[in-house]
Amino acid sequence: MQKGEKRKHNRVNTKNLSYICLDEDQRAVKQGMGRSLNISESGILLETHFPIDSAHTVILSIGLKNDLADIKGRPVHIRSASQGVYEVGIEFLEMDDASRRTLKRYLQATQDPEN
Repeated sequence: MQKGEKRKHNRVNTKNLSYICLDEDQRAVKQGMGRSLNISESGILLETHFPIDSAHTVILSIGLKNDLADIKGRPVHIRSASQGVYEVGIEFLEMDDASRRTLKRYLQATQDPEN
């Protein structure tokens, strides 16, 4: 991490991910593919083609080889990057142990220059 960095975990660049947005009643209201601009053990900056409401819960699916991690998060900030493109900062809230292990392996794989 850079000197003076306040983030708890390093961010790495990644690829496209699928996500589902749930409303306050846990009903799916939106779903799609987004491009992650960076990701860490505690959150992700996701590029989408529509804004995600801060009251919604986001379920992200991250795949690594044969493993899939479904991670629940909440939008903490959003900005319009350009016409029809949004950058949504999502803080991870919940994940089971298997998803946490998959996420850690995913982060290691994206940092490894041979992958």
